Amino acid sequence: MTRNDIWNIHAVAAFISLSGIFFGLDTGAIGPITVMPQFLETFGKFRNHAIQGALVATILFSASVASFFAGALSDKISRRRTIMVGALTAAIGSAIEASSVKLWMLVVGRLVAGAGEGLFLGPCGVYLIEISPANVRGKITTMLQLFITIGIASGYFISYGTVKLSNSFSWRTPFIVQSVVAFTLAAGMERLPFSPRWLLLVGRNEEAFEVMEQFDRNGVEREKAELLARQEADSTDATLRETFRDSTTRWKTILAIFLMGMQQLSGIDAVLYFAPLIFQQAGLNSRNASFLASGITGIVLVVVTIPAQLYLMDRWGRRPSIIWGGFSMGLCMLIIGSLYASGGSKTTAGKWTIISLIYVFTIAFSITWAVVLKLFIIEVQPNRTRAIASTLSHSSNWIVNTLVALTTPLFLAKSPSGPYFLFAACLLLTSIVCVLYVPETLGRSLNEVDQVWNERQEKTSHLLAKMQEKTKWSKSESSTIRTEEIGLERIESAATAH
Repeated sequence: MTRNDIWNIHAVAAFISLSGIFFGLDTGAIGPITVMPQFLETFGKFRNHAIQGALVATILFSASVASFFAGALSDKISRRRTIMVGALTAAIGSAIEASSVKLWMLVVGRLVAGAGEGLFLGPCGVYLIEISPANVRGKITTMLQLFITIGIASGYFISYGTVKLSNSFSWRTPFIVQSVVAFTLAAGMERLPFSPRWLLLVGRNEEAFEVMEQFDRNGVEREKAELLARQEADSTDATLRETFRDSTTRWKTILAIFLMGMQQLSGIDAVLYFAPLIFQQAGLNSRNASFLASGITGIVLVVVTIPAQLYLMDRWGRRPSIIWGGFSMGLCMLIIGSLYASGGSKTTAGKWTIISLIYVFTIAFSITWAVVLKLFIIEVQPNRTRAIASTLSHSSNWIVNTLVALTTPLFLAKSPSGPYFLFAACLLLTSIVCVLYVPETLGRSLNEVDQVWNERQEKTSHLLAKMQEKTKWSKSESSTIRTEEIGLERIESAATAH
Protein backbone atom coordinates (compact mmCIF):
# COMPACT_ATOMS: atom_id res chain seq x y z
CA MET A 1 0.00 0.00 0.00
CA THR A 2 1.21 3.51 -0.82
CA ARG A 3 1.05 6.42 1.60
CA ASN A 4 -1.96 7.83 -0.27
CA ASP A 5 -3.74 4.47 0.01
CA ILE A 6 -3.18 4.48 3.77
CA TRP A 7 -4.45 8.07 4.06
CA ASN A 8 -7.55 7.34 1.94
CA ILE A 9 -8.65 4.27 3.83
CA HIS A 10 -8.00 5.77 7.28
CA ALA A 11 -9.93 8.94 6.39
CA VAL A 12 -12.93 6.94 5.15
CA ALA A 13 -12.80 4.61 8.18
CA ALA A 14 -12.66 7.57 10.57
CA PHE A 15 -15.73 9.15 9.00
CA ILE A 16 -17.71 5.89 8.95
CA SER A 17 -16.78 5.42 12.60
CA LEU A 18 -18.90 8.45 13.52
CA SER A 19 -21.55 5.75 13.80
CA GLY A 20 -19.55 4.45 16.77
CA ILE A 21 -19.45 7.93 18.30
CA PHE A 22 -23.27 8.09 18.13
CA PHE A 23 -23.68 4.65 19.73
CA GLY A 24 -21.12 5.45 22.44
CA LEU A 25 -22.64 8.84 23.26
CA ASP A 26 -26.00 7.27 24.10
CA THR A 27 -24.42 4.35 25.97
CA GLY A 28 -22.35 6.70 28.12
CA ALA A 29 -25.00 9.35 28.70
CA ILE A 30 -28.30 7.54 29.26
CA GLY A 31 -27.42 6.09 32.68
CA PRO A 32 -26.30 9.42 34.18
CA ILE A 33 -29.21 11.25 32.50
CA THR A 34 -31.83 9.05 34.19
CA VAL A 35 -30.57 10.02 37.67
CA MET A 36 -30.16 13.78 37.01
CA PRO A 37 -32.38 15.92 39.30
CA GLN A 38 -33.44 18.10 36.34
CA PHE A 39 -34.48 15.02 34.33
CA LEU A 40 -36.53 13.64 37.25
CA GLU A 41 -38.07 17.08 37.72
CA THR A 42 -39.27 17.04 34.09
CA PHE A 43 -40.54 13.46 33.90
CA GLY A 44 -41.08 12.53 37.54
CA LYS A 45 -39.19 10.08 39.74
CA PHE A 46 -39.20 6.45 38.61
CA ARG A 47 -41.44 4.32 40.81
CA ASN A 48 -39.15 1.29 40.46
CA HIS A 49 -36.01 0.00 38.79
CA ALA A 50 -38.01 -1.69 36.02
CA ILE A 51 -39.07 1.68 34.55
CA GLN A 52 -35.47 2.92 34.54
CA GLY A 53 -34.35 -0.26 32.78
CA ALA A 54 -37.21 -0.04 30.27
CA LEU A 55 -36.31 3.55 29.34
CA VAL A 56 -32.71 2.54 28.66
CA ALA A 57 -33.84 -0.55 26.73
CA THR A 58 -36.30 1.11 24.34
CA ILE A 59 -33.53 2.19 21.98
CA LEU A 60 -32.12 -1.35 22.04
CA PHE A 61 -35.50 -2.96 21.33
CA SER A 62 -36.12 -0.95 18.15
CA ALA A 63 -32.47 -1.40 17.14
CA SER A 64 -32.81 -5.19 17.41
CA VAL A 65 -35.91 -5.14 15.17
CA ALA A 66 -34.38 -2.77 12.59
CA SER A 67 -31.05 -4.62 12.48
CA PHE A 68 -32.89 -7.77 11.36
CA PHE A 69 -33.70 -6.01 8.07
CA ALA A 70 -30.42 -4.13 7.64
CA GLY A 71 -28.58 -6.94 5.85
CA ALA A 72 -31.18 -7.49 3.13
CA LEU A 73 -31.56 -3.72 2.72
CA SER A 74 -27.80 -3.20 2.38
CA ASP A 75 -27.66 -5.95 -0.26
CA LYS A 76 -30.51 -4.27 -2.12
CA ILE A 77 -29.67 -0.55 -2.01
CA SER A 78 -25.95 -0.78 -0.96
CA ARG A 79 -24.12 -0.52 2.35
CA ARG A 80 -23.61 3.22 1.81
CA ARG A 81 -27.27 4.13 1.29
CA THR A 82 -28.41 1.93 4.18
CA ILE A 83 -26.00 3.79 6.47
CA MET A 84 -27.39 7.13 5.18
CA VAL A 85 -31.01 6.11 5.86
CA GLY A 86 -30.13 4.78 9.32
CA ALA A 87 -28.11 7.85 10.30
CA LEU A 88 -30.88 10.22 9.22
CA THR A 89 -33.45 8.21 11.18
CA ALA A 90 -31.22 8.22 14.27
CA ALA A 91 -30.72 11.99 13.98
CA ILE A 92 -34.49 12.58 13.90
CA GLY A 93 -34.97 10.26 16.89
CA SER A 94 -32.34 12.09 18.95
CA ALA A 95 -33.92 15.44 18.05
CA ILE A 96 -37.26 14.15 19.37
CA GLU A 97 -35.55 13.03 22.60
CA ALA A 98 -33.93 16.43 23.04
CA SER A 99 -37.25 18.26 22.59
CA SER A 100 -39.37 15.96 24.78
CA VAL A 101 -41.66 17.41 27.43
CA LYS A 102 -43.53 14.18 28.22
CA LEU A 103 -42.16 10.73 29.00
CA TRP A 104 -44.02 9.18 26.04
CA MET A 105 -42.26 11.63 23.69
CA LEU A 106 -38.89 10.55 25.08
CA VAL A 107 -39.82 6.88 24.57
CA VAL A 108 -40.90 7.57 20.95
CA GLY A 109 -37.64 9.44 20.31
CA ARG A 110 -35.59 6.55 21.66
CA LEU A 111 -37.53 4.05 19.56
CA VAL A 112 -36.89 6.09 16.39
CA ALA A 113 -33.20 6.62 17.26
CA GLY A 114 -32.84 2.90 17.93
CA ALA A 115 -34.36 2.00 14.58
CA GLY A 116 -31.76 4.18 12.87
CA GLU A 117 -28.95 2.75 14.97
CA GLY A 118 -29.99 -0.80 14.11
CA LEU A 119 -29.99 0.05 10.41
CA PHE A 120 -26.55 1.68 10.21
CA LEU A 121 -24.30 0.00 12.79
CA GLY A 122 -24.10 -3.48 11.21
CA PRO A 123 -23.59 -2.21 7.62
CA CYS A 124 -20.84 0.13 8.90
CA GLY A 125 -18.82 -2.89 10.09
CA VAL A 126 -19.45 -4.75 6.82
CA TYR A 127 -18.46 -1.68 4.77
CA LEU A 128 -15.16 -1.28 6.65
CA ILE A 129 -14.32 -4.99 6.23
CA GLU A 130 -15.08 -4.87 2.52
CA ILE A 131 -12.89 -1.86 1.70
CA SER A 132 -9.92 -3.05 3.80
CA PRO A 133 -6.90 -4.96 2.43
CA ALA A 134 -5.98 -8.02 4.52
CA ASN A 135 -2.79 -6.48 5.98
CA VAL A 136 -4.64 -3.58 7.66
CA ARG A 137 -8.14 -5.06 8.05
CA GLY A 138 -7.89 -5.47 11.81
CA LYS A 139 -6.68 -1.91 12.36
CA ILE A 140 -9.27 -0.36 10.05
CA THR A 141 -12.28 -2.37 11.18
CA THR A 142 -11.59 -1.91 14.89
CA MET A 143 -11.47 1.85 14.43
CA LEU A 144 -15.25 1.62 14.86
CA GLN A 145 -14.75 0.22 18.37
CA LEU A 146 -12.21 2.94 19.18
CA PHE A 147 -14.77 5.58 18.25
CA ILE A 148 -17.44 3.79 20.32
CA THR A 149 -15.19 4.11 23.38
CA ILE A 150 -14.51 7.78 22.58
CA GLY A 151 -18.28 8.26 22.37
CA ILE A 152 -18.85 6.49 25.70
CA ALA A 153 -16.24 8.64 27.47
CA SER A 154 -17.67 11.77 25.84
CA GLY A 155 -21.20 10.77 26.89
CA TYR A 156 -20.11 10.33 30.51
CA PHE A 157 -18.27 13.65 30.68
CA ILE A 158 -20.87 15.66 28.77
CA SER A 159 -23.38 14.43 31.34
CA TYR A 160 -20.95 15.11 34.20
CA GLY A 161 -20.56 18.68 32.92
CA THR A 162 -24.21 19.42 32.18
CA VAL A 163 -25.58 17.98 35.45
CA LYS A 164 -24.51 21.26 37.07
CA LEU A 165 -26.90 23.25 34.83
CA SER A 166 -30.03 24.29 36.69
CA ASN A 167 -32.43 23.92 33.73
CA SER A 168 -33.52 21.10 31.43
CA PHE A 169 -30.55 21.61 29.12
CA SER A 170 -28.63 19.54 31.65
CA TRP A 171 -30.22 16.40 30.13
CA ARG A 172 -31.22 17.76 26.69
CA THR A 173 -27.66 18.66 25.67
CA PRO A 174 -26.36 15.04 25.34
CA PHE A 175 -29.27 14.24 22.99
CA ILE A 176 -28.59 17.39 20.93
CA VAL A 177 -24.96 16.31 20.48
CA GLN A 178 -26.09 12.84 19.36
CA SER A 179 -28.42 14.35 16.77
CA VAL A 180 -25.67 16.55 15.32
CA VAL A 181 -23.30 13.57 15.01
CA ALA A 182 -25.93 11.46 13.22
CA PHE A 183 -26.87 14.28 10.80
CA THR A 184 -23.17 14.74 9.97
CA LEU A 185 -22.81 11.03 9.18
CA ALA A 186 -25.93 11.03 6.98
CA ALA A 187 -24.83 14.13 5.06
CA GLY A 188 -21.29 12.91 4.43
CA MET A 189 -22.08 9.37 3.23
CA GLU A 190 -23.00 10.61 -0.26
CA ARG A 191 -19.34 11.55 -0.83
CA LEU A 192 -17.97 8.11 0.01
CA PRO A 193 -17.56 5.26 -2.54
CA PHE A 194 -19.72 2.16 -2.68
CA SER A 195 -18.31 -1.02 -1.16
CA PRO A 196 -16.33 -2.83 -3.90
CA ARG A 197 -17.75 -6.21 -2.92
CA TRP A 198 -21.31 -4.86 -3.11
CA LEU A 199 -20.51 -3.51 -6.60
CA LEU A 200 -19.33 -7.01 -7.59
CA LEU A 201 -22.51 -8.54 -6.19
CA VAL A 202 -24.58 -6.33 -8.51
CA GLY A 203 -22.29 -6.87 -11.51
CA ARG A 204 -20.57 -3.46 -11.61
CA ASN A 205 -17.07 -4.91 -11.90
CA GLU A 206 -15.17 -1.94 -13.33
CA GLU A 207 -16.51 0.40 -10.65
CA ALA A 208 -15.56 -2.17 -8.00
CA PHE A 209 -11.94 -2.33 -9.18
CA GLU A 210 -11.72 1.47 -9.37
CA VAL A 211 -12.77 1.66 -5.70
CA MET A 212 -10.27 -1.06 -4.76
CA GLU A 213 -7.49 0.91 -6.47
CA GLN A 214 -8.31 3.93 -4.30
CA PHE A 215 -7.37 1.93 -1.21
CA ASP A 216 -4.73 -0.59 -2.34
CA ARG A 217 -3.07 -0.05 -5.74
CA ASN A 218 -0.40 -2.68 -5.15
CA GLY A 219 -2.67 -5.55 -4.13
CA VAL A 220 -5.58 -4.92 -6.48
CA GLU A 221 -4.54 -7.42 -9.18
CA ARG A 222 -4.47 -10.38 -6.75
CA GLU A 223 -7.78 -9.28 -5.25
CA LYS A 224 -9.29 -9.03 -8.76
CA ALA A 225 -8.34 -12.61 -9.59
CA GLU A 226 -9.74 -13.99 -6.32
CA LEU A 227 -12.96 -12.01 -6.49
CA LEU A 228 -13.65 -12.80 -10.15
CA ALA A 229 -13.11 -16.49 -9.42
CA ARG A 230 -15.92 -16.35 -6.83
CA GLN A 231 -18.20 -13.85 -8.55
CA GLU A 232 -20.35 -16.36 -10.41
CA ALA A 233 -21.41 -18.03 -7.15
CA ASP A 234 -22.10 -14.63 -5.56
CA SER A 235 -23.98 -13.04 -8.47
CA THR A 236 -27.55 -13.63 -7.25
CA ASP A 237 -29.22 -12.25 -4.14
CA ALA A 238 -28.62 -14.27 -0.99
CA THR A 239 -31.58 -15.26 1.17
CA LEU A 240 -32.04 -15.80 4.89
CA ARG A 241 -32.58 -19.53 4.28
CA GLU A 242 -29.26 -19.71 2.45
CA THR A 243 -27.30 -18.78 5.57
CA PHE A 244 -28.43 -22.11 7.09
CA ARG A 245 -28.54 -24.29 3.94
CA ASP A 246 -25.15 -26.05 3.92
CA SER A 247 -23.29 -27.15 7.03
CA THR A 248 -20.31 -24.78 6.64
CA THR A 249 -22.38 -21.60 6.18
CA ARG A 250 -24.86 -22.74 8.85
CA TRP A 251 -22.17 -23.19 11.53
CA LYS A 252 -20.51 -19.89 10.62
CA THR A 253 -23.84 -18.13 11.06
CA ILE A 254 -24.66 -19.93 14.32
CA LEU A 255 -21.23 -19.13 15.75
CA ALA A 256 -21.65 -15.45 14.80
CA ILE A 257 -25.08 -15.29 16.48
CA PHE A 258 -23.74 -17.06 19.58
CA LEU A 259 -20.65 -14.84 19.94
CA MET A 260 -22.51 -11.56 19.48
CA GLY A 261 -25.16 -12.59 22.01
CA MET A 262 -22.53 -13.70 24.51
CA GLN A 263 -20.65 -10.43 24.06
CA GLN A 264 -23.55 -8.73 25.84
CA LEU A 265 -23.82 -11.50 28.45
CA SER A 266 -20.22 -10.72 29.37
CA GLY A 267 -21.72 -7.90 31.44
CA ILE A 268 -20.02 -5.03 29.64
CA ASP A 269 -23.19 -3.08 28.90
CA ALA A 270 -24.52 -3.70 32.40
CA VAL A 271 -21.37 -1.87 33.56
CA LEU A 272 -21.59 0.88 30.94
CA TYR A 273 -25.34 1.61 31.11
CA PHE A 274 -25.61 1.49 34.90
CA ALA A 275 -22.11 2.55 35.95
CA PRO A 276 -23.35 5.16 38.48
CA LEU A 277 -25.65 2.54 40.09
CA ILE A 278 -22.92 -0.13 40.12
CA PHE A 279 -20.34 2.20 41.66
CA GLN A 280 -22.84 3.40 44.27
CA GLN A 281 -23.57 -0.23 45.18
CA ALA A 282 -19.82 -0.86 45.42
CA GLY A 283 -19.45 1.93 47.99
CA LEU A 284 -19.23 5.30 46.17
CA ASN A 285 -22.29 6.86 47.77
CA SER A 286 -21.91 10.42 46.49
CA ARG A 287 -23.66 11.10 43.16
CA ASN A 288 -20.74 13.21 41.93
CA ALA A 289 -18.26 10.49 42.95
CA SER A 290 -20.19 7.79 41.05
CA PHE A 291 -20.52 10.08 38.01
CA LEU A 292 -16.78 10.77 38.10
CA ALA A 293 -15.98 7.04 38.45
CA SER A 294 -18.21 6.39 35.43
CA GLY A 295 -16.32 9.05 33.47
CA ILE A 296 -13.00 7.46 34.45
CA THR A 297 -14.37 4.16 33.08
CA GLY A 298 -14.90 5.93 29.76
CA ILE A 299 -11.34 7.29 29.77
CA VAL A 300 -9.95 3.84 30.56
CA LEU A 301 -11.90 2.45 27.59
CA VAL A 302 -10.32 4.97 25.22
CA VAL A 303 -6.78 4.73 26.59
CA VAL A 304 -6.58 0.93 26.35
CA THR A 305 -8.47 0.66 23.04
CA ILE A 306 -5.97 2.88 21.20
CA PRO A 307 -2.97 0.51 21.53
CA ALA A 308 -5.28 -2.50 21.01
CA GLN A 309 -6.53 -1.00 17.75
CA LEU A 310 -3.21 0.36 16.48
CA TYR A 311 -0.73 -2.31 17.58
CA LEU A 312 -2.11 -5.35 19.40
CA MET A 313 -4.95 -6.34 17.07
CA ASP A 314 -2.70 -7.43 14.21
CA ARG A 315 -0.05 -8.95 16.51
CA TRP A 316 -1.97 -11.05 19.03
CA GLY A 317 -4.33 -12.70 16.58
CA ARG A 318 -8.09 -13.17 16.75
CA ARG A 319 -8.20 -16.61 18.40
CA PRO A 320 -5.92 -15.91 21.44
CA SER A 321 -7.64 -12.56 22.06
CA ILE A 322 -11.11 -14.11 22.17
CA ILE A 323 -10.13 -17.12 24.31
CA TRP A 324 -7.86 -15.46 26.90
CA GLY A 325 -10.03 -12.35 27.01
CA GLY A 326 -13.03 -14.51 27.94
CA PHE A 327 -11.18 -16.41 30.66
CA SER A 328 -9.72 -13.24 32.24
CA MET A 329 -13.06 -11.40 32.25
CA GLY A 330 -14.80 -14.48 33.65
CA LEU A 331 -12.33 -14.59 36.52
CA CYS A 332 -13.00 -10.91 37.35
CA MET A 333 -16.76 -11.48 37.43
CA LEU A 334 -16.37 -14.65 39.52
CA ILE A 335 -14.31 -12.83 42.19
CA ILE A 336 -16.74 -9.86 42.32
CA GLY A 337 -19.71 -12.22 42.70
CA SER A 338 -17.92 -14.15 45.43
CA LEU A 339 -17.14 -10.96 47.37
CA TYR A 340 -20.82 -9.92 47.31
CA ALA A 341 -22.03 -13.44 48.18
CA SER A 342 -19.62 -13.87 51.10
CA GLY A 343 -20.19 -10.41 52.57
CA GLY A 344 -16.63 -9.33 51.76
CA SER A 345 -18.05 -6.36 49.84
CA LYS A 346 -18.97 -4.72 53.17
CA THR A 347 -15.34 -4.19 54.15
CA THR A 348 -13.27 -1.26 52.85
CA ALA A 349 -10.80 -3.62 51.20
CA GLY A 350 -13.65 -5.56 49.59
CA LYS A 351 -15.27 -2.42 48.18
CA TRP A 352 -12.04 -1.20 46.59
CA THR A 353 -11.31 -4.68 45.26
CA ILE A 354 -14.69 -4.69 43.51
CA ILE A 355 -14.14 -1.21 42.06
CA SER A 356 -10.65 -2.20 40.88
CA LEU A 357 -11.92 -5.43 39.30
CA ILE A 358 -14.62 -3.51 37.42
CA TYR A 359 -11.82 -1.48 35.82
CA VAL A 360 -9.73 -4.63 35.16
CA PHE A 361 -12.77 -6.25 33.53
CA THR A 362 -13.33 -3.14 31.40
CA ILE A 363 -9.68 -3.13 30.28
CA ALA A 364 -9.75 -6.84 29.42
CA PHE A 365 -12.93 -6.39 27.39
CA SER A 366 -11.58 -3.33 25.57
CA ILE A 367 -8.36 -4.97 24.37
CA THR A 368 -9.90 -8.32 23.40
CA TRP A 369 -13.61 -8.90 22.75
CA ALA A 370 -14.42 -5.28 21.99
CA VAL A 371 -11.99 -5.08 19.08
CA VAL A 372 -12.01 -8.72 17.92
CA LEU A 373 -15.47 -10.28 18.02
CA LYS A 374 -17.29 -8.08 15.49
CA LEU A 375 -14.29 -8.23 13.17
CA PHE A 376 -14.03 -12.03 13.41
CA ILE A 377 -17.71 -12.82 12.86
CA ILE A 378 -17.75 -10.71 9.66
CA GLU A 379 -14.38 -12.05 8.44
CA VAL A 380 -15.46 -15.71 8.51
CA GLN A 381 -18.67 -15.20 6.52
CA PRO A 382 -18.77 -15.89 2.77
CA ASN A 383 -19.05 -12.76 0.61
CA ARG A 384 -22.47 -13.86 -0.65
CA THR A 385 -24.11 -14.17 2.79
CA ARG A 386 -21.91 -11.75 4.77
CA ALA A 387 -24.47 -8.93 5.06
CA ILE A 388 -27.36 -11.22 6.12
CA ALA A 389 -25.22 -13.21 8.59
CA SER A 390 -23.93 -9.92 10.04
CA THR A 391 -27.53 -8.76 10.38
CA LEU A 392 -28.54 -11.89 12.29
CA SER A 393 -25.56 -11.63 14.64
CA HIS A 394 -26.22 -7.96 15.33
CA SER A 395 -29.89 -8.75 15.96
CA SER A 396 -28.74 -11.30 18.54
CA ASN A 397 -26.49 -8.64 20.07
CA TRP A 398 -29.29 -6.08 20.27
CA ILE A 399 -31.87 -8.55 21.66
CA VAL A 400 -29.56 -9.75 24.45
CA ASN A 401 -28.48 -6.16 25.08
CA THR A 402 -32.16 -5.23 25.52
CA LEU A 403 -32.65 -8.02 28.06
CA VAL A 404 -29.51 -6.97 29.95
CA ALA A 405 -30.67 -3.35 30.08
CA LEU A 406 -34.16 -4.34 31.24
CA THR A 407 -33.08 -6.75 33.95
CA THR A 408 -29.81 -5.39 35.35
CA PRO A 409 -31.34 -2.80 37.76
CA LEU A 410 -33.84 -5.39 39.04
CA PHE A 411 -31.21 -8.13 39.27
CA LEU A 412 -28.77 -5.90 41.18
CA ALA A 413 -31.52 -4.82 43.60
CA LYS A 414 -32.57 -8.44 44.32
CA SER A 415 -29.13 -10.10 44.38
CA PRO A 416 -25.91 -8.07 44.16
CA SER A 417 -23.88 -11.23 43.50
CA GLY A 418 -26.26 -12.92 41.03
CA PRO A 419 -25.51 -10.90 37.88
CA TYR A 420 -21.76 -11.34 38.30
CA PHE A 421 -22.03 -15.14 38.66
CA LEU A 422 -24.25 -15.23 35.54
CA PHE A 423 -21.78 -13.15 33.52
CA ALA A 424 -18.86 -15.31 34.72
CA ALA A 425 -20.60 -18.51 33.62
CA CYS A 426 -21.39 -17.07 30.18
CA LEU A 427 -17.81 -15.87 29.69
CA LEU A 428 -16.24 -19.20 30.64
CA LEU A 429 -18.68 -21.16 28.46
CA THR A 430 -17.94 -18.92 25.47
CA SER A 431 -14.19 -19.31 25.95
CA ILE A 432 -14.49 -23.10 25.88
CA VAL A 433 -16.59 -22.97 22.69
CA CYS A 434 -13.99 -20.70 21.09
CA VAL A 435 -11.16 -23.11 22.01
CA LEU A 436 -12.96 -25.73 19.96
CA TYR A 437 -14.38 -23.81 17.00
CA VAL A 438 -12.67 -20.44 16.41
CA PRO A 439 -9.86 -20.48 13.79
CA GLU A 440 -7.10 -17.89 13.39
CA THR A 441 -7.91 -15.44 10.57
CA LEU A 442 -5.14 -12.90 11.11
CA GLY A 443 -3.44 -11.86 7.86
CA ARG A 444 -5.73 -13.95 5.66
CA SER A 445 -7.62 -12.50 2.73
CA LEU A 446 -11.39 -12.84 2.98
CA ASN A 447 -11.17 -15.59 0.36
CA GLU A 448 -8.52 -17.57 2.33
CA VAL A 449 -10.57 -17.60 5.53
CA ASP A 450 -12.70 -20.52 4.29
CA GLN A 451 -9.61 -22.74 4.23
CA VAL A 452 -8.57 -22.02 7.84
CA TRP A 453 -12.20 -22.41 8.94
CA ASN A 454 -12.38 -25.91 7.44
CA GLU A 455 -9.03 -26.88 8.99
CA ARG A 456 -10.21 -25.82 12.48
CA GLN A 457 -13.50 -27.73 12.16
CA GLU A 458 -11.64 -30.88 11.05
CA LYS A 459 -9.32 -30.66 14.07
CA THR A 460 -12.26 -30.18 16.42
CA SER A 461 -14.24 -33.04 14.85
CA HIS A 462 -11.21 -35.30 15.18
CA LEU A 463 -10.69 -34.28 18.83
CA LEU A 464 -14.35 -34.81 19.75
CA ALA A 465 -14.36 -38.19 17.97
CA LYS A 466 -11.31 -39.30 19.95
CA MET A 467 -12.89 -38.12 23.22
CA GLN A 468 -16.11 -39.96 22.37
CA GLU A 469 -14.17 -43.12 21.51
CA LYS A 470 -12.23 -42.85 24.76
CA THR A 471 -15.46 -42.39 26.72
CA LYS A 472 -17.00 -45.45 25.07
CA TRP A 473 -13.85 -47.45 25.80
CA SER A 474 -13.91 -46.32 29.44
CA LYS A 475 -17.56 -47.31 29.77
CA SER A 476 -16.87 -50.66 28.09
CA GLU A 477 -13.89 -51.27 30.37
CA SER A 478 -15.94 -50.31 33.44
CA SER A 479 -18.71 -52.65 32.33
CA THR A 480 -16.22 -55.51 31.84
CA ILE A 481 -14.67 -54.91 35.25
CA ARG A 482 -18.12 -54.77 36.87
CA THR A 483 -19.11 -58.03 35.14
CA GLU A 484 -15.95 -59.69 36.39
CA GLU A 485 -16.64 -58.36 39.92
CA ILE A 486 -20.20 -59.78 39.82
CA GLY A 487 -18.83 -63.12 38.62
CA LEU A 488 -16.35 -63.24 41.46
CA GLU A 489 -19.05 -62.29 43.96
CA ARG A 490 -21.21 -65.18 42.72
CA ILE A 491 -18.30 -67.64 42.93
CA GLU A 492 -17.50 -66.47 46.47
CA SER A 493 -21.19 -66.74 47.45
CA ALA A 494 -21.39 -70.26 46.06
CA ALA A 495 -18.20 -71.28 47.89
CA THR A 496 -19.57 -69.84 51.15
CA ALA A 497 -22.86 -71.70 50.70
CA HIS A 498 -21.00 -75.02 50.31
